[in-house]
Amino acid sequence: MITDTLKPPRVALGTWAWGDSGETGNGYFGSNFTQAELEEIADKAHTAGFTLWDTAMVYGMGRSETILGKVLKRYARSDYQLSTKFTPQAAGAGGNPMEDMLKQSLANLGTEYIDLYWIHNPANVDRWTQHLVPLLKSGKVKHVGVSNHNLSEIERADGILGEAGFRVEAVQNHYSLLYRSSDDAGILSYCRNRSIPFFSYMVLEQGALNGRYSPETPLPEGTNRAQAYNSILPQLKALTDKLAAIGQKQGAEIPDVAIAWAIAKGTTPIIGITRPSYIDGLVRATSMSLSNEDISDLEALAGAANVNTRGWWEQEM
Repeated sequence: MITDTLKPPRVALGTWAWGDSGETGNGYFGSNFTQAELEEIADKAHTAGFTLWDTAMVYGMGRSETILGKVLKRYARSDYQLSTKFTPQAAGAGGNPMEDMLKQSLANLGTEYIDLYWIHNPANVDRWTQHLVPLLKSGKVKHVGVSNHNLSEIERADGILGEAGFRVEAVQNHYSLLYRSSDDAGILSYCRNRSIPFFSYMVLEQGALNGRYSPETPLPEGTNRAQAYNSILPQLKALTDKLAAIGQKQGAEIPDVAIAWAIAKGTTPIIGITRPSYIDGLVRATSMSLSNEDISDLEALAGAANVNTRGWWEQEM
């Protein structure tokens, strides 16, 4: 019943931080943006050919979706793709909580359909996966994926969708140099063998791998990410130094190399976009070529850092 194949971009644009209110302590990142600033980012992204935007209903409880919808009104709907998520843990008590959350997302985003709709977390795979089928049949959802699912949950979801003539068309998990659990658990090879696009999020570990932060200049106090990463920054120096050295040879910066690594591993990185200059980095990352030696050196240093960056919402894979 699938009429077309999902064509993943080389990089997707993340808007988790767009859900922050800008007030300290009210949001994960402590971010503050004006619509004009975000429109400048979107214009630069579209000019560069990056057109898949990833959000979720739970990013600021609708705030990220609403702001993104306003920013994208400037373009024809055919000029961009929308990726958003159903989060079981935030489901309402109505007769069909997934359909209710989708309706809210459609209203927030100002659109009639979602290009890629995810089940965000694997709470009761048997219960929730079947609810994707009527959404696919209605045309309000074009493609479906699962996020933060382990291998057996991905296989179970695929089986449920398969009974209705559909399939899991994408997988999205936390995947970075510091956190390769989807590799260790066989999820990446499973996706490769079945031509399922794998979307990697937190590739830059919320900024801990972008080279701007160090024990001397830690992540902004009062934010969740500072709490998660500031204590491990000393252990990351050898890795970020290597990222810088590889970048220097190719006219690239530290985050560009970390993103290029994720691309080289066969994944589509979802990169949080909060400044126009980040688009320049994506252009550099997508044109870089890392040698096998570069990749093995980076992975060895990442392993030697010996840190666990699994999010509080993530299960062991």
